[in-house]
Amino acid sequence: MQLWFTERHTPNVKFSIRVDRQLYSGHSDFQRIDVFESKEFGRFLTLDGYMMLTEKDEFIYHEMITHVPMAVHPTAEKVLVIGAGDGGVVRELTRYSSIKQIDMVEIDPLVVEVCKKYLPQTACRLDDKRLNIYYEDGLRYIRSKENAYDLIIVDSTDPFGPGEGLFTKEFYGNCYKALKEDGIMVNQHESPFYPEDAIACQRAHKRIVESFPISKVYQVHIPTYPSGHWLFGFASKKYHPIHDFDATKWNMLGIVTKYYTPRLHSGCFALPAYVEELLRDVE
Repeated sequence: MQLWFTERHTPNVKFSIRVDRQLYSGHSDFQRIDVFESKEFGRFLTLDGYMMLTEKDEFIYHEMITHVPMAVHPTAEKVLVIGAGDGGVVRELTRYSSIKQIDMVEIDPLVVEVCKKYLPQTACRLDDKRLNIYYEDGLRYIRSKENAYDLIIVDSTDPFGPGEGLFTKEFYGNCYKALKEDGIMVNQHESPFYPEDAIACQRAHKRIVESFPISKVYQVHIPTYPSGHWLFGFASKKYHPIHDFDATKWNMLGIVTKYYTPRLHSGCFALPAYVEELLRDVE
């Protein structure tokens, strides 16, 4: 008998991966957590039945949510990461010697422990001396912060359940307040392809545009996410993601990547016509 993991993308579309075995299944105070092993994608993590990452393609998400803002603001010293319990964003951030402090706010401690045990490829730098982990709600944490961070990376789950509060106007306004005068915020922006996801994408973009003077969207291709077409939001008080990007300076850092490149950096902000129209409708 074959075992398959199946995720519903729309009422008419499902995505399935054949599973060799299930490594972990449990419930925290917030969600169901599962780890599976597959031939095609290696180990993968799901929360409440939704794909979070696979060993085969997680580098795409984590490199693009991290290196795009860091390449624009390479002197960032103090970084806040909201969510990211799998450790992938922290792993990429620790490659920058300029960073002096990383504060990670994750609501679910069990996610972190499960990833440490079963997904060491992503959770390999959670013992870095620059990292402080706070197990609390990100929305509540950031309310008290002002002029504190150079960069905020919002690596949230989808806009329902534990991650719902991280897509509100209040949250983005608090992120603006928590950033220094030249600070940047990057968030995962959902997919523009399927109608239900596109509505969530529009809603997030509208609220960010209302909070930040510079708000741009960039795209990546992630095979195991709904439609494979995924967006990130780049919001800034000062820096433009292309005009203030110095490719030579980033190349001098000597960071080796598998997806992100300086050429891709500029290109990923060139969006398909249907995505431009989708965003323009709420700007």
